[in-house]
Amino acid sequence: MTPEAKVKKQVRQILTELDMYYVMPATGGYGNSGAPDFICCLKGLFIGVECKAKGNKPTALQLKNLSDIKKSGGFSIVIDETNIDILRLELLEWLDMKQVN
Repeated sequence: MTPEAKVKKQVRQILTELDMYYVMPATGGYGNSGAPDFICCLKGLFIGVECKAKGNKPTALQLKNLSDIKKSGGFSIVIDETNIDILRLELLEWLDMKQVN
């Protein structure tokens, strides 16, 4: 299993534990290039999660998609082995903040 696949497996476990709806879109010929690895929804809020192996950076197109999600009022984050442990906390804090507003 590649390092990125291990990150995706951990992200999938966290999203499942949070009872979050998610899909992993195909980005090949018929998909949207640059879309995050996970497109998620919880309590009506839109979330994009891009997974990387340690040291790898998102492409310019991936960064644009993540930025567009934030501009549209959603939450987006890049996760790798160094910050996987904060994903649950970041998601819950963002959801709490959005529920208050």
